[in-house]
Amino acid sequence: MSTAIVQALLEKTKDFSIEETFTFLANEYKDQVVFSTSFGQEDQVITAIIAKSQAPITIFTLDTGRLFQETYDVFHRTQKKYKLPIKVYFPEAKAVEELLEKKGPNSFFESVENRKECCFIRKVVPLKKALAGNKIWITGLRAEQSENRSDLHLFEYDANFDLVKFNPLLKWTLEEVQKYIDDNNVPQNSLHKKGFISIGCAPCTRAVAPGEDIRAGRWYWEQSHKECGLHGK
Repeated sequence: MSTAIVQALLEKTKDFSIEETFTFLANEYKDQVVFSTSFGQEDQVITAIIAKSQAPITIFTLDTGRLFQETYDVFHRTQKKYKLPIKVYFPEAKAVEELLEKKGPNSFFESVENRKECCFIRKVVPLKKALAGNKIWITGLRAEQSENRSDLHLFEYDANFDLVKFNPLLKWTLEEVQKYIDDNNVPQNSLHKKGFISIGCAPCTRAVAPGEDIRAGRWYWEQSHKECGLHGK
C-alpha cells in the first residue's frame, strides 16, 4: 500500500512546481502535512516557499537545548518575516536529567554509541512526537549532502515513522539553494558565512575547511555515517 501511495503522488505531482505540490498535499491530506526545520539553508528555502504558497502546512522544529545562539537568531527572524507559527518540540526533561546524571554533559564525545544515545533523547524521541498522526513529512534533504542521502527519492515511504517523506530539494545543488536565498532575501544562519554548512548542536558542529565533505563538520571527532537517526540511518 505504501508503494502505491508513493507512486500515485509521483504521478499526480510530476508536472507541479514545489509550491503547487505543497498546495496539493495540504488539500489532499488536510492537517496531516508537516515540515521539520532546523533553520539550515535548505529548510529556510522550504519555509519561504511554504509562506509563498500559503498552504496550511504545520512547521515544527526540534530544540535540543544545545543549539547555537545564531540558530535561535535566525528562528526569530524567520517568524518575524513570514508571520508563520513554528511549533517547538523539546526532549523529555527527565530523560535529559538522567543522561547527564549518569554520564555527564559531554558523554557524546566518548563513543558513537553515547553520541547516538544523546541524539535519540534530544532529537529522535521529540521527532516521533511531532510526526505522530501525520501522513506527509516534508524535509530539506538533498542528495549531494552525503553518500547516505544519494539514494533518496522525491517521495518515499518512511517505515520508521509510517508516513510518506517528501524531499522537494532532493536534486538541488548547494549553489541553487544559496541563489534562491539571495534572490528572495531569505533569512539565513550567520554561521553559514563562517564555514558552517551543516549546523546542528553547538558542541557537535564545527566549520568545514575548503575541500572537506559537506558533513565533515558534524560529529567531527567521529568516523561514522554522520547521521543522528532522524532519517533512518
